[in-house]
Amino acid sequence: MRRTTKEIKKKEVIIDLLNTCHVGRLGTVSKDGYPVVKPLNFAYHAGKVYFHSAQEGEKIEDIRRDNRVCFEVDLPIAFVTSKLSPCRSSYLYRSVIIKGRAYIVEDVAERVFALQRLMEKYEPEYSYAEFPADKMNLTAVIRIDIEELAGKEDLGKEQPMKEAVMKALEQNMQLPIVLERD
Repeated sequence: MRRTTKEIKKKEVIIDLLNTCHVGRLGTVSKDGYPVVKPLNFAYHAGKVYFHSAQEGEKIEDIRRDNRVCFEVDLPIAFVTSKLSPCRSSYLYRSVIIKGRAYIVEDVAERVFALQRLMEKYEPEYSYAEFPADKMNLTAVIRIDIEELAGKEDLGKEQPMKEAVMKALEQNMQLPIVLERD
């Protein structure tokens, strides 16, 4: 990371982002050599990222051909506006970038485990019966084994701005908030 002052040093902050961000972006290399990024739902558990997919398609083909992937999540926290100059406007955020290897999960128990983690994350108020066999046969479950993990944040440089950002995070305000500089 070029600007180490923006590095998230607390692992629990990174893990919290992975557990609360709803959309992740998977980067693969397509058959023609171009990078491809796809948004998807995901669940993080014990150093691994899980997501599901159809059994066929570009993601699956890319992973089978080259399982090196990049995965990203971000949390927009605040837009900072300025009436004096557009150069004083900014965007405050937290983000995580993962590099790793993606594997299509064949083990039935791990597939069910991953799908349960997804349901717990996206629909925590419900309990579910077993996943139907016909749906399981149509669904691929992919696991990313993390090799590199880095978090980055910009929470503002000025103390009143940082305080407003931390208050928004602590009180679970709807993000992003808008702050005015000047």
